[in-house]
Amino acid sequence: MMKIIIHDLNQQEFMALYDNQNTDVTVISDNGTIRKCIGCFGCWIKTPGKCVIKDGYHNMGELLSKCHELVIISKCVYGSYSPFVCNIVDRSLPYLLPYFVIKNGETHHRFRYDNKFTLSVHFYGNDITKAEKETAQALVAANSVNLNSIGNKMYFHNSLQAIKEVI
Repeated sequence: MMKIIIHDLNQQEFMALYDNQNTDVTVISDNGTIRKCIGCFGCWIKTPGKCVIKDGYHNMGELLSKCHELVIISKCVYGSYSPFVCNIVDRSLPYLLPYFVIKNGETHHRFRYDNKFTLSVHFYGNDITKAEKETAQALVAANSVNLNSIGNKMYFHNSLQAIKEVI
């Protein structure tokens, strides 16, 4: 099992925060090639479990199925993830099946894989408002249910350096 770190930092910022050379860590960062999910559901119909867009991010479902810990580092943008991190979350749809199940009175997708992982989300930014924090907390709670994660933690940081102390 591995740890996955998804972040929206530039390479220099990330290396200043995380210098662990552990081989059981997969780092997903913006290399400028990610395309947006087009909502074609090809990951369910044409190529089950894999996105049909071949841009290097087509295997997000499989990666999530093999991780024990998912760490997200994202600028807080109106109580949500940055555009890059949003794209990664959207492109993780192959992790799920197209079928539905009711959980706690809500409709959710069934899981393709029987994998549970811990989720920690680190939002950073200056002057994150109370409303943005509340929106982000609801988003991460929903993501936790949808991704079948356990032991979730969420942090708000005023500086990138503060993240280093936690990850």
